[in-house]
Amino acid sequence: MKTQFNINELLELGKIKNELDFERALVADRKLRVLSKDNPNYKSLRKKLRNLIEDYENRNWNSSSRISEKKLRESDIAEIIAEKERLFIKRRKELIKTRLKSLSLTQQNFGIILGHNSKSYISELMNGINPFSLKDLIIINRLLKIELTDLVPTFLPQAERVKIKSSIDKLDHPKLKLSQDDFTLV
Repeated sequence: MKTQFNINELLELGKIKNELDFERALVADRKLRVLSKDNPNYKSLRKKLRNLIEDYENRNWNSSSRISEKKLRESDIAEIIAEKERLFIKRRKELIKTRLKSLSLTQQNFGIILGHNSKSYISELMNGINPFSLKDLIIINRLLKIELTDLVPTFLPQAERVKIKSSIDKLDHPKLKLSQDDFTLV
């Protein structure tokens, strides 16, 4: 199960397959719009992403007759999840930047520590355009003393939550109970 969006994997695939990746692509597009002001190299990346977004919209949202209640609900859930991910990444970025500042380290210095020499790649990691590797997250945790729960997204897709809840209900184990908030979206 993927918990982080990877724009390069999406571009390599050549199409958006579901509502969640569509919403994630929209978030990435907005980030790339801002980043491309400082780095023109992001313009071509954004153009490719925009083409995938437009293709998905044409395939899935161009005819009101094909838009069912189920499709609308799926879209609403995907939008909520993508927004939670965006806020998570924003908070993680702020935590990392604050810790770097307290240590008098630049993002570029930090990139060298992580083994990434490209300033733009560190920017992509910090902004959630590309996901941090597990190694990166462990280094951040240990070096910057940021809790793993602040570094790793812990929300599950709706299908996974339903499957887990169903499995727990089937087991009917008295010590294994979920609280009301364990698998809610908001």
